[in-house]
Amino acid sequence: MIRPAEEADIPALVRIENRSFRTDRLSPRSFRYMISRAKGATLVDVDRRGVIRGYVLVLFSRGTPLARLYSIAVDPSHRREGIGRALLAAAELAARKAQAAYMRLEVRADDKRTQSLYYRAGYRRFGFHEAYYEDRADAVRMQKAIAPGPAPTAAKIPYWPQSLDFTCGPAALMMAMRGLEAGSEVTTNEELRIWREATTVFMTSGLGGCSAYGLALAATKRGFDAELYVTDRGVPFEDSVRDPRKKAVIRLVHKDFITQIRAAGVPVNRRPLPVAALREKFEEGAIPVVLISAYLLTGEKQPHWVVVTGFDDSYVYLHDPYVDGAQAHTATDRMHLPVPLKNFDRMAQYGQTHQRATLLLRRGNNRNGAR
Repeated sequence: MIRPAEEADIPALVRIENRSFRTDRLSPRSFRYMISRAKGATLVDVDRRGVIRGYVLVLFSRGTPLARLYSIAVDPSHRREGIGRALLAAAELAARKAQAAYMRLEVRADDKRTQSLYYRAGYRRFGFHEAYYEDRADAVRMQKAIAPGPAPTAAKIPYWPQSLDFTCGPAALMMAMRGLEAGSEVTTNEELRIWREATTVFMTSGLGGCSAYGLALAATKRGFDAELYVTDRGVPFEDSVRDPRKKAVIRLVHKDFITQIRAAGVPVNRRPLPVAALREKFEEGAIPVVLISAYLLTGEKQPHWVVVTGFDDSYVYLHDPYVDGAQAHTATDRMHLPVPLKNFDRMAQYGQTHQRATLLLRRGNNRNGAR
């Protein structure tokens, strides 16, 4: 049986801790804090006689959709009985109840047996820490999406990973168009065509990404109906470069986009689209392509385009086109990523001006005559 830990359990927890780890051991004081004051859950597995056979400690982050598996241990005399798997599942359930969308953990790089347990449970490596533990051993960082997944009635939006660092916008747009029209082209050539049509030319460093206006124009040229919700009346991404010549180019491109948007009759709403309204639009048949700050997904403060694939009462689900091979990500890891409803509005903005941009895509009446 698995139950919440109590302060009376601390002596047993310390015995298991000392029998399980040579270094980085939790003290009685640490266990007392975790049980009584920490924002998290400490759970124990007990047998029929009430003997504690193992524990798991999971912490919940404030303001982010992350939970952290802080520690897990099974008494050596009870290993290989499935207790570790049961405790891990209980920790994930507790994290979901706290509306966490992802579970993260660290495990010793030389502990292949425990890593195998996590891999079988669906965790994937996403980082590495050198000399992380007291004995200078390295740590592997792992993560798993623990939300239940989008409802079966969600739009059947296929996944396409971006081919280049700066083509998240075209990749997200292609996914949305394919979700509306099965015959819509999804190829690397098309991804690059859209980028050339929608790019701001410069942004931050290197080549530029795509503006909402450029993506909307690319969609309308392909016969789809586009509608924009944007809050920044200035020039998108202008503040991301310092060179006056680059700023001038971005302004010129933006001015041309606005001229084309007006000529194409694309509706532009100068207000944000709250998550409740976004869900209504989605359920009416529109597929949203949304500009976010990638910070909660990657830890980097940069603009990033994603496509919304579904909703439930707790989460917004996203296809993230960026697959980071250096972090051992696979396409499967980036599909239907769960973001708690309470966090999505904060994620769906970028920069010092808190720029918001959402492109709603619908199948147009002239779709078959596109191009």
